[in-house]
Amino acid sequence: MRLDKYLKVSRIIKRRTVANDACDASHVSVNGRVVKPSYDVKIGDVIEVRFGERSFRCEVLSTPEHVGKNEAPTLYRVI
Repeated sequence: MRLDKYLKVSRIIKRRTVANDACDASHVSVNGRVVKPSYDVKIGDVIEVRFGERSFRCEVLSTPEHVGKNEAPTLYRVI
């Protein structure tokens, strides 16, 4: 699954266009590397998103195409 879509499906970022813009602006890194929105997310990847002064790190646990709002937090584990 593409990184921008994963960020939207897991509800880490609310909109896919915002996720795409964050990736383009180098605010998102996977396993310590800044990546493009088209990066293929795999189970076990560590995603870091920087929101201004704050930073959010999580480990990918699953990558389903569609998830309900209640199941979204089960897609990742906060580090």
